[in-house]
Amino acid sequence: MTELVVERFEVAVRPEHKDPRADAVLEAARHYLEIAPATLRTRDVYRVQSNLDASEAERVLRELVDPVLQRGARGRLEDEGYDFAVTVGFKPGVTDPVGKSALVAVADTLGRALPADSQVYTSTLYLFKGVDRAQAERIALELLANPVIQTIEVQSAAELQSAPPDLHVPRVLGHGTRPTEPVELPDDDEALQALSDQRLLALTLPELRAIREHFLQPGQIAVRRALGLGPSPTDAELECLAQTWSEHCKHKIFNARIHYEEPGRAAELVDSVFKKYIRGATEAVAQAQAAPGLPPTPNGFLVSVFHDNAGVVTFDDDYHLVYKVETHNSPSALDPYGGAMTGIVGVNRDPFGTGLGAELLCNVWGYCFASPEWSEPLPKGLLHPRRVRAGVHQGVIDGGNQSGVPYARGWELFDARFVGKPLVFCGTVGRLPTQVTGRPGHEKAARPGDKIVMVGGRIGADGIHGATFSSAALDESAPVQAVQIGDPITQKRMFDFLLEARDAGLYTAITDNGAGGLSSSVGEMAEKPGGARLDLSLAPLKYQGLAPWEILVSEAQERMTLAVPPEHVAELLELSRRREVEATVLGEFADTGVFHVQYADKTVAHLSMSFLHEGNPRLEINARHEVRRHDEPTLDETEDLGHTLLALLERHGLASNETLARKYDHEVKALTAVKPWVGEGRDVPAEASVLLVRHDSLRGYVLAEGVNPFLSDIDAYAMATNVVDLAVRRVLCAGAPMAGIALLDNFCWPDPVASAKNPDGAYKAAQLVRACRGLYDACVAYGAPLISGKDSMKNDSTMGGVRVSVPPTLLVSALGQIDDVARAVTLDPKTPGEVVYLLGAPGVALGGSEYYRHLGSARGVRAELGMPAPYVGNDVAHVDFATTRLLYRTLTLATGAGLVQSAATPALGGLALCFARMTLASRLGMEVNLEPSAAPNAAALFSEAGGRFVVTVAPPNVAAFETLMSGRAAVRIGTVTERAQLRISRAGRTLVDVSADQLAAHFKSRLD
Repeated sequence: MTELVVERFEVAVRPEHKDPRADAVLEAARHYLEIAPATLRTRDVYRVQSNLDASEAERVLRELVDPVLQRGARGRLEDEGYDFAVTVGFKPGVTDPVGKSALVAVADTLGRALPADSQVYTSTLYLFKGVDRAQAERIALELLANPVIQTIEVQSAAELQSAPPDLHVPRVLGHGTRPTEPVELPDDDEALQALSDQRLLALTLPELRAIREHFLQPGQIAVRRALGLGPSPTDAELECLAQTWSEHCKHKIFNARIHYEEPGRAAELVDSVFKKYIRGATEAVAQAQAAPGLPPTPNGFLVSVFHDNAGVVTFDDDYHLVYKVETHNSPSALDPYGGAMTGIVGVNRDPFGTGLGAELLCNVWGYCFASPEWSEPLPKGLLHPRRVRAGVHQGVIDGGNQSGVPYARGWELFDARFVGKPLVFCGTVGRLPTQVTGRPGHEKAARPGDKIVMVGGRIGADGIHGATFSSAALDESAPVQAVQIGDPITQKRMFDFLLEARDAGLYTAITDNGAGGLSSSVGEMAEKPGGARLDLSLAPLKYQGLAPWEILVSEAQERMTLAVPPEHVAELLELSRRREVEATVLGEFADTGVFHVQYADKTVAHLSMSFLHEGNPRLEINARHEVRRHDEPTLDETEDLGHTLLALLERHGLASNETLARKYDHEVKALTAVKPWVGEGRDVPAEASVLLVRHDSLRGYVLAEGVNPFLSDIDAYAMATNVVDLAVRRVLCAGAPMAGIALLDNFCWPDPVASAKNPDGAYKAAQLVRACRGLYDACVAYGAPLISGKDSMKNDSTMGGVRVSVPPTLLVSALGQIDDVARAVTLDPKTPGEVVYLLGAPGVALGGSEYYRHLGSARGVRAELGMPAPYVGNDVAHVDFATTRLLYRTLTLATGAGLVQSAATPALGGLALCFARMTLASRLGMEVNLEPSAAPNAAALFSEAGGRFVVTVAPPNVAAFETLMSGRAAVRIGTVTERAQLRISRAGRTLVDVSADQLAAHFKSRLD
């Protein structure tokens, strides 16, 4: 065996140049921690463990250093003036994506293969001047590192300089494979539950009892004895069942029998909210005629919904569109960077694993955080919200940019209840060929005899218990090994290889190795043929020493599983070799009715397919709705509403996050027609984004979303109907027709199962039922089917003895289609003289509004930790679908005829914020005169009632527009002016009179 040595390299920006990384840390330390170091310089440290000789090490150093901007050295760079050094690196076993890429670069530089166990380990060195040890330690812990996955070392200048260059590497020490062990399931319920908690199985008592009874069946005992197994399940079997039956994978709450009670209504048994309301809505919509202008399919424009990794709708003769949105909340709470990166690269694998594989077109992201300006004491164990926000977005940025996938939509919302668990939404759109080697692209199925082939990244301890961890509330027992860091570059290479394999027809089925790893991917793919035999001893590992059950359930990233016909295996492996993507045959699919898992010649799991997938008992949930009333805030009729508008523009969630967003590329692939940022200065978020699917056609698709968790404090039904309405309105604003809109639902809920630790679980369950009911009603009313979704049901945190639950949150993502992207509409008026119209009933709905939350902040009223904002109110918007759908269809006729110059949707902040965004985007002015009514002026400006649009129409088109809108709620309310001033009047009184420059100054006041 070749002896490996460690070479250390340091690389730093030259002293005469700015160090942007250091400048960002200095700014954060001064702004957030009120610590002002005199100077900071940073260095990248690479430890290469291989068999480099001295000349090769020098060649590697030259490759690492940009001679214009950087300097480097073997060992250590010459000392600079500093007081304390902070070194941050990864702990053993944690994925180091930069190190993996650097290892490839080293081999390429030297032009030779490196020993198989060569590694590159990276770390960062921060050299502070003007701080003491305590300050350096605080900066390290609060700004630079996450102790869950990283090591932190703080040294004085004298300590660092007196020690030799550190050549230690965080290598996982190899040792023998641990044996598979039986796990005795005790008869005592308390001991049984303790076992589940100890092993982080996240199984309920009925499930544990069902497992125990299954293995005690006489027939099972005889079969197992013949295989060398005892009557108790092995650790591999128990872990496999826990992953497969987890809330994350099995959606137990959505499929539960819910006993629902509501005052004034007969008690009801809801036999699965998924079947009744989610799938039920799609089935109801699908019965309608195929959408005009779209190629006909047996279910209208629906191709594949609810049974694959993502939803599929028809687009044109050559391609279908594939869309999936996921959440990655629990991992992002534990490690924001790694959790969010695995969220974005993980959701990439969903469209790619749909059908025979979809090429990725774009990503979307959205976050719910507590305020980054949080100043109250935090429960022990929680990261500061600014750390969470910065880490989450950096993870999404790195995952997306390095994958070469642009972003199309991005948003943020803020509420104190997200301090326990952030909500991190990541989504991906892909294009799937209608035909692949002569067969429908959306169809896939493993067949008996097909080989099980794992491709991509190796298996490690990171990612173990990911599915069960995300199925439980966050507390101090959260497992470190659930943290993963994605490697988007490895995944991109794997995707490129797989597209070649797809087009060559080398596999019959594909899926990702997400939640549950091989246990889920192989277990799910084995349903169609009826079984599988899997040999874990063949699986490629990052390091030795993993137990068989760990290999089986680890969901470490960048891996896919294929079903490959035997006659294509050699060709697939040869292609993988040429493309430098690891591919390994691990077994074969069978029709035995059994999921048979081995480690070499020993059986470690023998589970019947029927028990694995259908053996878990149905969950029974009690739900009781109650109307909760809130104190109604008093309004001040003397309030300066112009000042209030400017103050709202500064609020987190309404203020610009352009600096944050623009770190993520939205231009790569050159398919974006209406960008995420629009207007004269390209600095106002678009109502919807419009993108091409291919460069040789102007036919495109439209993306938008609706989310408003604040309404669930009043009525979850209204929350659901309003977010569907908002998502649909935004798509229509871009010029898409009503026909052909598809929706995705993402539920993020606090635990709706009542228990001693969760005494109001029945109310939360009732909120879930009402939200699902609202979702159904809105989808059916608008003829917009649900094609995919995700439910995350345990968004609670108990850290430091403090329980914090997120507000019930429903994100609805909309996917529309447009025949010509060049005819898309944006929110910015184009020329002075355009006429401004308000479409839709005026409506007064301040309940749960941004305006009420602003009042609470302005008046210094604080809520207790984990409670809603103090000013909630009760007046929530209710959507009149009979009226709105007629209005919406008429609007699509107007935009299709080219009569509309700009269109926007009043949402958070109401009409006033809508006018402000249109003014900011156009850099023109607006003179608006609102109709008088009994509603207070503040309500007229800031009401968040749904069903409304603000549009502008060029003077030559006014007559045609008003004729078309006759009989609809359409009121002329003003004009676009050349002077960049927003002036809003009502009943002869000027309520707002502010310039575009004032609006911009406040809107951009939080750029960071």
